[in-house]
Amino acid sequence: MIIIGEKINGFIPKTLAAIKARDAEYIRLIANGQTDGGAAYLDICAGVAPEIERETMEWLIGIAQDTVDTPLCLDSSDPQMLVDLMPLAKRPGLINSVSKEEGKTETVFPVIAGTDWGVVCLTCDNNGIPDDPPTKLEIARRIVAEADAAGIKRTKLFFDPLVTTLATKGDSLQNFIQGIALIKAEFPEVHFTSGLSNISFGMPYRKAINMQFLSLSMAAGMDSAIMDPMSADMQATMKATDALLGNDDYCMEYLTAYREGLFPVKPE
Repeated sequence: MIIIGEKINGFIPKTLAAIKARDAEYIRLIANGQTDGGAAYLDICAGVAPEIERETMEWLIGIAQDTVDTPLCLDSSDPQMLVDLMPLAKRPGLINSVSKEEGKTETVFPVIAGTDWGVVCLTCDNNGIPDDPPTKLEIARRIVAEADAAGIKRTKLFFDPLVTTLATKGDSLQNFIQGIALIKAEFPEVHFTSGLSNISFGMPYRKAINMQFLSLSMAAGMDSAIMDPMSADMQATMKATDALLGNDDYCMEYLTAYREGLFPVKPE
């Protein structure tokens, strides 16, 4: 699993409080914690008003890179800001995100073409987020075609078929998984990711839903997740699922994680 650490995100109340207070120590703490938890990328999202977003992103990028060497996942709804921030990154990471909303791929793809940057691709367009898997596939086709034309390797595309909130749509998981299946059948080289916590918004004991969503989506072919690698429960779920899917020879990664205390139980 390619873990994208989710915690340096101003939409998380505790992180937003640290951003407002310019609490650099807290940002360093979660940068280190996520890296120690196996994050391949650290998502950096300001989650503040547009007029201070750029300044806040620059501050967060600086602290994260002074703390760890983990590549960054630059996260904003403003594609121009994302490409403007790329030179601040010490090493190639991910752009989060593009879609077929007007101007997004057109702004980002020419800049990342010929580089080692990857990009999160959302299956939505100017009509919004589709529920039906065939429409998710149709949007993915358009994005892949543009990436191909720009010379961007398909292995650099991280598709997010956009799971909807379970509390409002009972078939959200089925649509997400079917979206993965359709896109994967046509474009087997691409990666699949998701913001795990999106599915459980508005529900009690969200962790239970997030853990099952992770397992079921991994079984369907999701090989990346925007998640909290500092969570022992999520670590245990991910490692156990990998072992059950045959992706962990002799369960060595599972056993190592257990012995190193990454699970919510003490090693015997």
